[in-house]
Amino acid sequence: MANYSKKAQDKVEKAMHERKEGTLKSGRSGKKVTSKKQAIAIGLSEARKEGTKVPKAKTSNKK
Repeated sequence: MANYSKKAQDKVEKAMHERKEGTLKSGRSGKKVTSKKQAIAIGLSEARKEGTKVPKAKTSNKK
């Protein structure tokens, strides 16, 4: 299991709360986020930008 810092957990929790309220917006397009997975991704992305302890984002290998 991956280890996430307390700060990263707080960011994800905040993003999930905003999604539930309907105030969470996606990046450039600014559309309302309704997906739980997308809310988690936004929270982790914000945590990475702050430099907290978050595992690297998974990337796919294109062949």
